[in-house]
Amino acid sequence: MIDLQFPDGSIRQYAPETTGADIAMGISKSLAKKAVAYALDGEVRDLADAVGQGGKLEIITREDPRALELIRHDAAHVMAEAVQELWPGTQVTIGPVIENGFYYDFARDTPFTPDDLPVIEKKMVEIIRRNAPFTKQVWTRDKARQVFADKGEAFKVELVDAIPEGQDLKIYSQGDWFDLCRGPHMASTGQIGENFKLMKVAGAYWRGDSNNPMLTRIYGTAWATAEELKAYLHMLEEAEKRDHRRLGREMDLFHFQEEGPGVVFWHGKGWRIFQTLVAYMRRRLAGTYEEVNAPQVLDHSLWETSGHWGWYRNNMFAVTVADEESDDDRVFALKPMNCPGHVMIFKHGLKSYRELPIRLAEFGSVHRYEPSGALHGLMRVRGFTQDDAHVFCTDEQLAAECLRINDLILSVYRDFGFEEVVVKLSTRPDKRVGSDALWDRAEGVMSEVLETIRMQSGGRIKTGILEGEGAFYGPKFEYTLKDAIGRDWQCGTTQVDFNLPERFGAFYIDQSSEKRQPVMIHRAVCGSMERFLGILIENFAGHFPLWLAPVQVVVATITDEADDYAREVAQRFRRAGLHVETDLRNEKINYKVREHSLAKVPVILVCGRREAEENTVNLRRLGSRDQQSLPLEEALARLTEEAVPPDLKRERAA
Repeated sequence: MIDLQFPDGSIRQYAPETTGADIAMGISKSLAKKAVAYALDGEVRDLADAVGQGGKLEIITREDPRALELIRHDAAHVMAEAVQELWPGTQVTIGPVIENGFYYDFARDTPFTPDDLPVIEKKMVEIIRRNAPFTKQVWTRDKARQVFADKGEAFKVELVDAIPEGQDLKIYSQGDWFDLCRGPHMASTGQIGENFKLMKVAGAYWRGDSNNPMLTRIYGTAWATAEELKAYLHMLEEAEKRDHRRLGREMDLFHFQEEGPGVVFWHGKGWRIFQTLVAYMRRRLAGTYEEVNAPQVLDHSLWETSGHWGWYRNNMFAVTVADEESDDDRVFALKPMNCPGHVMIFKHGLKSYRELPIRLAEFGSVHRYEPSGALHGLMRVRGFTQDDAHVFCTDEQLAAECLRINDLILSVYRDFGFEEVVVKLSTRPDKRVGSDALWDRAEGVMSEVLETIRMQSGGRIKTGILEGEGAFYGPKFEYTLKDAIGRDWQCGTTQVDFNLPERFGAFYIDQSSEKRQPVMIHRAVCGSMERFLGILIENFAGHFPLWLAPVQVVVATITDEADDYAREVAQRFRRAGLHVETDLRNEKINYKVREHSLAKVPVILVCGRREAEENTVNLRRLGSRDQQSLPLEEALARLTEEAVPPDLKRERAA
């Protein structure tokens, strides 16, 4: 007999061959009816699997968050069955669960089109309603190879051949249909439910290799409830409306073109927002960080020392040039990150422990070769600016510096309206540098800092652990913020580095006049400034707060009799420091208001004959049909105050 501990702390004894389904039924018939899987010591298993050994056991119902991955996994299998029922001869390849859904790749002479998706969905509903049980068998390699070869499933044969010797080949069936799969699955197709939707079709090379055949990939999403599906589809609709690429065109902020793949062509208005963002960050760092600037082009030998040349070379832009003095070729590279340059600046001149911590910041322009298929507007580019900083400190200063960085990051996010933030500690990966003692020390300090962050926020900031997700050179904090429509964006990081100071021989002189290696902390708040701006565009749907808007006010006339007054109003606002445009065109005022509203101008000041005579303005705000007549001086005072950045408002209040 074996001992199984349940979530309520009770311990019961069972025979090793007892299945999860048997245990659920033994607890209650209602639980057995709701059960979809079970977990033993955290490992999710099929209900039909024998327990085999003792441990902590949980029965998983459909309401359990862990069931969502099973729902999506099973939905992928049902989609594959539906496709093969509808189009016999189609080959199935792989069908994993992905974020928010699943996909399956198919080999077919005629690629699928969006028109096929409703047909597949209808067949999937039919299969789900059959409520066929999922059953598992373990086949030998030879049997699996032969069965799939007989079915004409050449891609499955290749997958079978790729499975390491000695590893079980699991075959899952749902009725007469079966597939090679590691599992686990729920008990039957009926447990999937009908809260799914097929989203799109796309081309995909077999195993991601362009030398292999092109397949058709069908993407789907699946959720536990109809409400969750509806909310997700609504979020996608909102995301499409907020797409920063579309808003960038409508607001005349930037563009991309083939001659510069992955780099941004900033227009005047977009560059103004970018520089406003940089200026804000500069003010937040003033007095605490020293801003530096390291070269963009450096000899490859520096990148060999840092280690980047060995493991990051394919993502670097490099050029070979002839050295006229030595007749030798030299290889230079555009920097993909700022850290080695900052170590060089730290090393220049002897440093004492009294000078630490030394905090070096740079809005560094970096370049990384990203695959063409991965490029995505401002979110994924090849040339971008990092709000990068590196702190060189002692072991004893590490905790305080991490907390100082945390306070800065959270404060910046609040200034942009991001209140929901999650901070997670990524711990040591399998492949890493540095001794276990160093990792123990760093992880211990950062665990204490994480708890302090949680406690100081009163639980408002959620925290967590990402086991094994740290960088190879040290543990790190990852900051994820939630935008206006509920999407998560990982932005800020705090990373402890044992590697670079050692590689470059960086040191300081301690109290005993001995050389000691500093702790190096990599820190980013926005990360990529381009990506952060893309996030802001989508978060605000282009409707920026007044202080950040590229055009803050448009002064528009009703009649040409007010042109001179409109110019005077615009000039007053410009002198107050606002970005103002005038619209004196011979167009109807409703046309002008609609056009500037589409361009997301926050404030439109309408001037006609009466406003000119009374020295007033008619104020209209983006997103509101209300209008307000104000004396010019009052409108000027209100908008000038509103346009003050949040950090400067705090300074004034203090």
